[in-house]
Amino acid sequence: MGRLLTLMTAQWTDLTLEEVCRKAKDFGYDGLELACWGNHLDAKRAAEDDSYVLDVKKLLEKYDLKCEALCTHIIGQCVGDYNDPRLNNFAPAELADRPEEIRKWAIETMKYSAIAAKKLGCYVVTGFVGSPIWKYIYSFPQTSEEMVEKGFQEIYDLWTPILDVFVENGIKFALEVHPGEIAFDYYSTKRLLEKFKDRPEFGLNFDPSHLIWQGVVPHIFLEDFIDRVYHVHMKDAAVTLDGRSGLLGSHIDFGDLRRGWNFRSLGHGDVDFESIIRVLNAYNYQGPLSVEWEDSGMEREFGAREAAEFVRKIDFKASDFAFDSAMAN
Repeated sequence: MGRLLTLMTAQWTDLTLEEVCRKAKDFGYDGLELACWGNHLDAKRAAEDDSYVLDVKKLLEKYDLKCEALCTHIIGQCVGDYNDPRLNNFAPAELADRPEEIRKWAIETMKYSAIAAKKLGCYVVTGFVGSPIWKYIYSFPQTSEEMVEKGFQEIYDLWTPILDVFVENGIKFALEVHPGEIAFDYYSTKRLLEKFKDRPEFGLNFDPSHLIWQGVVPHIFLEDFIDRVYHVHMKDAAVTLDGRSGLLGSHIDFGDLRRGWNFRSLGHGDVDFESIIRVLNAYNYQGPLSVEWEDSGMEREFGAREAAEFVRKIDFKASDFAFDSAMAN
Protein backbone atom coordinates (compact mmCIF):
# COMPACT_ATOMS: atom_id res chain seq x y z
CA MET A 1 0.00 0.00 0.00
CA GLY A 2 1.16 3.51 -0.81
CA ARG A 3 0.08 6.75 0.78
CA LEU A 4 -3.54 7.37 1.74
CA LEU A 5 -5.55 8.08 -1.41
CA THR A 6 -8.35 10.58 -0.82
CA LEU A 7 -10.96 12.36 -2.89
CA MET A 8 -11.48 16.07 -2.34
CA THR A 9 -15.23 16.58 -2.16
CA ALA A 10 -15.40 20.23 -3.28
CA GLN A 11 -16.51 19.24 -6.79
CA TRP A 12 -19.09 16.80 -5.41
CA THR A 13 -21.10 18.97 -3.01
CA ASP A 14 -24.21 18.63 -5.18
CA LEU A 15 -24.41 15.12 -3.68
CA THR A 16 -25.12 14.17 -0.09
CA LEU A 17 -22.16 13.14 2.03
CA GLU A 18 -23.38 9.56 2.12
CA GLU A 19 -23.64 9.47 -1.67
CA VAL A 20 -20.06 10.75 -1.95
CA CYS A 21 -18.85 8.21 0.62
CA ARG A 22 -20.48 5.37 -1.29
CA LYS A 23 -19.12 6.48 -4.64
CA ALA A 24 -15.61 7.22 -3.34
CA LYS A 25 -15.34 3.76 -1.82
CA ASP A 26 -16.58 2.19 -5.05
CA PHE A 27 -14.10 4.25 -7.08
CA GLY A 28 -11.22 2.91 -4.94
CA TYR A 29 -10.42 5.75 -2.53
CA ASP A 30 -9.25 5.32 1.06
CA GLY A 31 -10.77 8.52 2.38
CA LEU A 32 -12.10 12.01 1.80
CA GLU A 33 -10.80 15.55 2.02
CA LEU A 34 -14.07 16.99 3.28
CA ALA A 35 -15.37 20.32 1.97
CA CYS A 36 -16.67 22.67 4.67
CA TRP A 37 -19.63 23.82 2.62
CA GLY A 38 -22.71 22.39 0.99
CA ASN A 39 -23.99 19.49 3.05
CA HIS A 40 -20.64 17.73 3.50
CA LEU A 41 -19.40 19.42 6.67
CA ASP A 42 -20.62 22.43 8.62
CA ALA A 43 -17.48 23.66 10.39
CA LYS A 44 -19.35 25.74 12.97
CA ARG A 45 -21.70 22.93 13.84
CA ALA A 46 -18.83 20.46 14.07
CA ALA A 47 -16.97 22.81 16.40
CA GLU A 48 -19.96 23.16 18.70
CA ASP A 49 -21.88 19.87 18.45
CA ASP A 50 -20.12 16.63 19.39
CA SER A 51 -23.11 14.53 18.33
CA TYR A 52 -22.86 15.95 14.80
CA VAL A 53 -19.16 15.05 14.68
CA LEU A 54 -20.02 11.53 15.86
CA ASP A 55 -22.56 11.18 13.04
CA VAL A 56 -19.95 12.20 10.46
CA LYS A 57 -17.43 9.76 11.92
CA LYS A 58 -19.98 6.94 11.87
CA LEU A 59 -20.76 7.63 8.22
CA LEU A 60 -17.07 7.53 7.30
CA GLU A 61 -16.65 4.31 9.27
CA LYS A 62 -19.65 2.77 7.53
CA TYR A 63 -17.77 3.02 4.24
CA ASP A 64 -14.33 2.35 5.75
CA LEU A 65 -13.08 5.82 4.79
CA LYS A 66 -10.61 8.06 6.60
CA CYS A 67 -10.54 11.86 6.83
CA GLU A 68 -7.21 13.52 7.53
CA ALA A 69 -7.94 16.92 5.96
CA LEU A 70 -10.74 19.46 5.65
CA CYS A 71 -10.91 21.94 2.77
CA THR A 72 -12.07 25.53 3.20
CA HIS A 73 -11.19 27.18 -0.09
CA ILE A 74 -14.27 29.33 -0.68
CA ILE A 75 -14.38 30.37 2.98
CA GLY A 76 -10.73 31.41 3.18
CA GLN A 77 -11.09 33.37 -0.06
CA CYS A 78 -13.57 35.62 1.73
CA VAL A 79 -10.96 36.50 4.36
CA GLY A 80 -8.38 38.09 2.09
CA ASP A 81 -10.65 39.43 -0.65
CA TYR A 82 -12.93 42.36 -0.02
CA ASN A 83 -15.98 43.95 -1.61
CA ASP A 84 -16.04 41.60 -4.58
CA PRO A 85 -19.60 40.73 -5.69
CA ARG A 86 -18.41 37.25 -6.66
CA LEU A 87 -17.98 36.45 -2.97
CA ASN A 88 -21.77 36.47 -2.65
CA ASN A 89 -21.61 33.00 -4.18
CA PHE A 90 -19.34 31.78 -1.36
CA ALA A 91 -20.87 33.42 1.71
CA PRO A 92 -24.30 32.77 3.28
CA ALA A 93 -27.07 34.30 1.15
CA GLU A 94 -28.16 36.67 3.91
CA LEU A 95 -24.74 38.36 3.82
CA ALA A 96 -24.88 39.25 0.11
CA ASP A 97 -23.34 42.64 -0.73
CA ARG A 98 -22.23 43.17 2.88
CA PRO A 99 -18.43 42.90 2.61
CA GLU A 100 -17.64 43.58 6.25
CA GLU A 101 -20.07 40.89 7.38
CA ILE A 102 -18.76 38.44 4.78
CA ARG A 103 -15.19 38.91 6.02
CA LYS A 104 -16.27 38.57 9.66
CA TRP A 105 -18.16 35.35 8.85
CA ALA A 106 -15.16 33.96 6.97
CA ILE A 107 -12.70 34.68 9.78
CA GLU A 108 -14.93 33.05 12.38
CA THR A 109 -15.65 30.05 10.17
CA MET A 110 -11.95 29.49 9.53
CA LYS A 111 -11.43 29.42 13.30
CA TYR A 112 -14.24 26.88 13.61
CA SER A 113 -12.59 24.75 10.93
CA ALA A 114 -9.51 24.25 13.12
CA ILE A 115 -11.67 23.06 16.01
CA ALA A 116 -13.70 20.83 13.69
CA ALA A 117 -10.51 19.34 12.23
CA LYS A 118 -9.24 18.42 15.68
CA LYS A 119 -12.53 16.77 16.63
CA LEU A 120 -12.55 14.72 13.44
CA GLY A 121 -8.97 13.57 13.91
CA CYS A 122 -7.53 15.55 10.99
CA TYR A 123 -4.10 17.15 11.01
CA VAL A 124 -4.55 19.85 8.37
CA VAL A 125 -7.05 22.26 6.82
CA THR A 126 -6.45 23.16 3.18
CA GLY A 127 -7.70 26.30 1.50
CA PHE A 128 -7.22 29.76 0.12
CA VAL A 129 -6.36 33.03 1.85
CA GLY A 130 -7.54 35.50 -0.80
CA SER A 131 -5.61 38.53 -1.96
CA PRO A 132 -6.20 42.28 -1.71
CA ILE A 133 -3.72 42.84 -4.57
CA TRP A 134 -4.59 40.19 -7.15
CA LYS A 135 -6.12 42.91 -9.32
CA TYR A 136 -2.64 44.44 -9.53
CA ILE A 137 -1.22 41.35 -11.24
CA TYR A 138 -0.18 43.12 -14.46
CA SER A 139 1.27 46.16 -12.67
CA PHE A 140 -0.55 48.64 -14.89
CA PRO A 141 -1.65 51.16 -13.89
CA GLN A 142 1.66 51.27 -12.13
CA THR A 143 1.89 49.23 -8.93
CA SER A 144 4.39 50.39 -6.33
CA GLU A 145 6.39 48.13 -4.05
CA GLU A 146 4.63 49.80 -1.14
CA MET A 147 1.25 48.67 -2.50
CA VAL A 148 2.46 45.11 -2.86
CA GLU A 149 3.98 45.00 0.62
CA LYS A 150 0.80 46.44 2.10
CA GLY A 151 -1.13 43.55 0.53
CA PHE A 152 1.18 40.90 1.97
CA GLN A 153 1.06 42.56 5.38
CA GLU A 154 -2.74 42.70 5.26
CA ILE A 155 -2.91 38.95 4.68
CA TYR A 156 -0.53 38.38 7.58
CA ASP A 157 -2.60 40.59 9.87
CA LEU A 158 -5.93 39.02 8.85
CA TRP A 159 -4.72 35.45 9.26
CA THR A 160 -2.74 35.84 12.51
CA PRO A 161 -5.77 35.52 14.84
CA ILE A 162 -7.05 32.61 12.74
CA LEU A 163 -3.71 30.82 13.00
CA ASP A 164 -3.71 31.34 16.76
CA VAL A 165 -6.76 29.06 16.91
CA PHE A 166 -5.03 26.55 14.65
CA VAL A 167 -2.09 26.44 17.07
CA GLU A 168 -4.42 25.99 20.04
CA ASN A 169 -5.90 22.93 18.36
CA GLY A 170 -2.70 21.44 16.95
CA ILE A 171 -3.85 21.83 13.34
CA LYS A 172 -1.88 23.08 10.33
CA PHE A 173 -3.21 25.32 7.59
CA ALA A 174 -2.13 24.56 4.01
CA LEU A 175 -2.55 27.27 1.38
CA GLU A 176 -3.15 26.09 -2.15
CA VAL A 177 -0.93 28.29 -4.33
CA HIS A 178 -3.34 29.44 -7.00
CA PRO A 179 -4.16 32.44 -9.21
CA GLY A 180 -6.37 34.77 -7.21
CA GLU A 181 -4.30 34.15 -4.07
CA ILE A 182 -1.58 36.38 -2.75
CA ALA A 183 0.80 33.47 -3.43
CA PHE A 184 0.16 32.26 -6.97
CA ASP A 185 3.59 31.28 -8.33
CA TYR A 186 7.14 30.55 -7.17
CA TYR A 187 8.36 33.96 -6.05
CA SER A 188 5.07 35.14 -4.56
CA THR A 189 5.06 31.90 -2.52
CA LYS A 190 8.63 32.53 -1.38
CA ARG A 191 7.68 36.04 -0.29
CA LEU A 192 4.58 34.89 1.58
CA LEU A 193 6.38 32.11 3.45
CA GLU A 194 9.04 34.62 4.49
CA LYS A 195 6.24 36.85 5.80
CA PHE A 196 4.90 33.88 7.80
CA LYS A 197 8.33 32.55 8.84
CA ASP A 198 7.34 32.84 12.51
CA ARG A 199 4.16 30.79 11.91
CA PRO A 200 5.20 27.19 11.14
CA GLU A 201 1.55 26.14 11.29
CA PHE A 202 1.09 28.03 8.01
CA GLY A 203 2.22 25.97 5.03
CA LEU A 204 1.25 24.77 1.59
CA ASN A 205 -1.18 22.45 -0.14
CA PHE A 206 0.88 21.50 -3.18
CA ASP A 207 -1.19 21.39 -6.38
CA PRO A 208 0.81 21.04 -9.62
CA SER A 209 -2.08 21.94 -11.93
CA HIS A 210 -1.91 25.62 -11.00
CA LEU A 211 1.83 25.81 -11.68
CA ILE A 212 2.32 23.90 -14.92
CA TRP A 213 0.43 26.32 -17.18
CA GLN A 214 2.33 29.29 -15.72
CA GLY A 215 5.64 27.75 -16.76
CA VAL A 216 6.63 26.79 -13.20
CA VAL A 217 8.00 23.24 -13.02
CA PRO A 218 5.92 21.55 -10.30
CA HIS A 219 8.51 19.14 -8.91
CA ILE A 220 11.10 21.93 -8.62
CA PHE A 221 8.58 24.06 -6.71
CA LEU A 222 7.76 21.06 -4.52
CA GLU A 223 11.37 20.30 -3.64
CA ASP A 224 12.24 23.91 -2.86
CA PHE A 225 9.27 24.35 -0.50
CA ILE A 226 8.98 20.76 0.76
CA ASP A 227 9.55 21.70 4.40
CA ARG A 228 6.31 23.71 4.33
CA VAL A 229 4.26 21.28 2.22
CA TYR A 230 1.64 19.80 4.55
CA HIS A 231 -0.77 18.29 2.02
CA VAL A 232 -0.70 17.25 -1.66
CA HIS A 233 -3.33 17.50 -4.37
CA MET A 234 -3.15 15.26 -7.40
CA LYS A 235 -4.48 17.30 -10.29
CA ASP A 236 -3.46 17.73 -13.92
CA ALA A 237 -3.60 20.45 -16.58
CA ALA A 238 -2.67 20.71 -20.24
CA VAL A 239 -1.26 23.69 -22.12
CA THR A 240 -2.71 23.84 -25.65
CA LEU A 241 -1.46 27.12 -27.11
CA ASP A 242 -2.32 27.19 -30.80
CA GLY A 243 -1.10 30.59 -31.98
CA ARG A 244 -4.42 32.24 -31.18
CA SER A 245 -4.97 31.34 -27.55
CA GLY A 246 -3.10 32.80 -24.60
CA LEU A 247 -2.32 31.76 -21.05
CA LEU A 248 -4.65 34.35 -19.50
CA GLY A 249 -7.73 32.55 -20.76
CA SER A 250 -9.45 35.28 -22.79
CA HIS A 251 -12.46 35.34 -20.40
CA ILE A 252 -13.43 31.96 -21.88
CA ASP A 253 -14.87 29.35 -19.52
CA PHE A 254 -12.91 26.26 -18.48
CA GLY A 255 -13.37 23.34 -20.84
CA ASP A 256 -13.67 25.46 -23.97
CA LEU A 257 -11.15 24.18 -26.51
CA ARG A 258 -10.24 27.73 -27.53
CA ARG A 259 -8.50 28.28 -24.20
CA GLY A 260 -4.71 28.12 -24.07
CA TRP A 261 -4.86 25.65 -21.17
CA ASN A 262 -7.38 23.56 -19.27
CA PHE A 263 -7.54 21.30 -16.26
CA ARG A 264 -7.41 17.64 -17.22
CA SER A 265 -8.13 14.40 -15.44
CA LEU A 266 -5.01 12.76 -14.03
CA GLY A 267 -2.68 11.40 -16.66
CA HIS A 268 -4.30 13.36 -19.48
CA GLY A 269 -2.29 16.57 -19.04
CA ASP A 270 1.30 17.78 -18.91
CA VAL A 271 2.21 17.27 -15.24
CA ASP A 272 5.17 14.95 -14.63
CA PHE A 273 3.75 13.00 -11.68
CA GLU A 274 6.64 10.54 -11.55
CA SER A 275 9.05 13.35 -10.68
CA ILE A 276 6.61 14.57 -8.02
CA ILE A 277 6.45 11.12 -6.42
CA ARG A 278 10.25 10.90 -6.45
CA VAL A 279 10.50 14.20 -4.56
CA LEU A 280 7.83 13.11 -2.06
CA ASN A 281 9.73 9.86 -1.52
CA ALA A 282 13.09 11.62 -1.14
CA TYR A 283 11.72 13.83 1.63
CA ASN A 284 9.51 11.14 3.21
CA TYR A 285 6.16 12.84 2.74
CA GLN A 286 3.63 10.49 4.34
CA GLY A 287 0.48 12.61 4.07
CA PRO A 288 -2.45 11.90 1.75
CA LEU A 289 -2.48 12.15 -2.00
CA SER A 290 -5.81 13.87 -2.56
CA VAL A 291 -7.44 13.83 -5.98
CA GLU A 292 -9.10 17.13 -6.81
CA TRP A 293 -10.92 16.00 -9.91
CA GLU A 294 -11.61 18.70 -12.51
CA ASP A 295 -12.02 18.09 -16.22
CA SER A 296 -14.86 19.79 -18.08
CA GLY A 297 -14.34 17.46 -21.03
CA MET A 298 -14.78 14.16 -19.18
CA GLU A 299 -17.64 12.53 -17.28
CA ARG A 300 -16.68 12.89 -13.63
CA GLU A 301 -17.44 9.40 -12.32
CA PHE A 302 -15.40 7.82 -15.11
CA GLY A 303 -12.66 10.34 -14.43
CA ALA A 304 -12.66 9.94 -10.64
CA ARG A 305 -12.39 6.16 -10.91
CA GLU A 306 -9.64 6.36 -13.52
CA ALA A 307 -7.82 8.97 -11.40
CA ALA A 308 -7.78 6.61 -8.40
CA GLU A 309 -6.29 3.88 -10.58
CA PHE A 310 -3.71 6.34 -11.92
CA VAL A 311 -2.54 7.38 -8.45
CA ARG A 312 -2.33 3.77 -7.26
CA LYS A 313 -0.08 3.00 -10.21
CA ILE A 314 2.18 6.04 -9.91
CA ASP A 315 2.58 6.09 -6.11
CA PHE A 316 5.59 3.79 -5.99
CA LYS A 317 7.68 3.34 -2.85
CA ALA A 318 11.27 4.46 -2.57
CA SER A 319 13.85 1.70 -2.73
CA ASP A 320 15.17 0.48 0.63
CA PHE A 321 18.49 -0.70 -0.80
CA ALA A 322 21.00 0.29 -3.46
CA PHE A 323 20.19 -1.38 -6.81
CA ASP A 324 23.75 -2.66 -7.15
CA SER A 325 24.10 -3.96 -3.57
CA ALA A 326 23.42 -7.53 -4.68
CA MET A 327 26.34 -7.53 -7.09
CA ALA A 328 28.95 -8.53 -4.51
CA ASN A 329 30.77 -11.84 -4.84
